[in-house]
Amino acid sequence: MEAGTPAFPASAALAEIHQLYHLQSHLIDGGRAAEWAATFTADGRFDSPTYPEPVTGTAALTAFAERFAAGCAAEGVVRRHVVGNVAVTGTDGDGALRVEAYLQIVATPRGGTPRTERFTTLTDRVVRDGAGDGLRIAARTVRRDDDPPG
Repeated sequence: MEAGTPAFPASAALAEIHQLYHLQSHLIDGGRAAEWAATFTADGRFDSPTYPEPVTGTAALTAFAERFAAGCAAEGVVRRHVVGNVAVTGTDGDGALRVEAYLQIVATPRGGTPRTERFTTLTDRVVRDGAGDGLRIAARTVRRDDDPPG
């Protein structure tokens, strides 16, 4: 393996990473705001160009997810977060993993045709929860595909 190439986590760890990402999608899409926020660390940060400012901390993440659900309901749209191509791309030396994934937001108006609203890349810092409750997102940066990395 070349220097700088991440070592691959064991199969169980990879399964846990995939479960975290899939669970997050189901939680936010199902309007379970507090549970979605709990998939982040207590000081977790969510930064997306779709929204005006980064969101940090459990209370702010919960409120963010509540606004997402309320917006969908008000618009009469079901939105789905479709995560794919999840890959561990590095570590920080302190036990945190760098995980990248592709995220599509698919919107389906009631009685209408589904459409892809956004296609983005997620770059996350993933850590093991100190309480032994599994993996959590410490920081998430979302990048739109039409915005090249800088």
